[in-house]
Amino acid sequence: MTDSLIETGRKLFARPWIFWRGTPDMAHLPPMTGVEVAFAGRSNVGKSSLINALVNQNNLARTSNTPGRTQELNFFHAPPQDGAPADLVVVDMPGYGFAAAPEAKVKAWTRLIHDYLRGRQNLARVYVLVDARHGLKPVDMEVLDELGKSAVSYQVVLTKADQISASALAGLTAATLATLKTRAAAFPEIIATSSRKGLGIPELRAAIAQVIAERR
Repeated sequence: MTDSLIETGRKLFARPWIFWRGTPDMAHLPPMTGVEVAFAGRSNVGKSSLINALVNQNNLARTSNTPGRTQELNFFHAPPQDGAPADLVVVDMPGYGFAAAPEAKVKAWTRLIHDYLRGRQNLARVYVLVDARHGLKPVDMEVLDELGKSAVSYQVVLTKADQISASALAGLTAATLATLKTRAAAFPEIIATSSRKGLGIPELRAAIAQVIAERR
């Protein structure tokens, strides 16, 4: 990652970010504008915390230690000062897998996730968050399969990377890359992050800036 791209990513997220809209179903999605990137992952993997770290705002995305707190698609953007459409929209998705919620509601969230991934034309990339302490699980693989079928580009981001040793992190990164090797929709690089320590945050910002540049 070049220094200039790191700086572009820093500026991209240094602007004041705001909550735009939350929607529990496909019928109420906001209009498609700019480039959209989404964050997906198992419940309690740290999606909201990572988004807050990206924008350097403590409470933009709602965080909780209770799995299943995010119950709809939450859209965030940084409105341009001149009133032009947003150039980047960040989406915090409901966690998949276990959640402290009724089964019917979890199924509805899961259906919403899959419908959104298949039907959003300006969705440029999905960042699939994986807890570094546990690695890819079968439920993660199901989402990767869905992304592959929908031809949606995705990149795996390891969260809570500060909670394992450097050697364990290196091994997990290599094993994850090997798993993704035959998946055409997978971006062939892994970003290891820690929302608490700031690890990998500049690199993730730069990766998103690169996605925007490629779309333009």
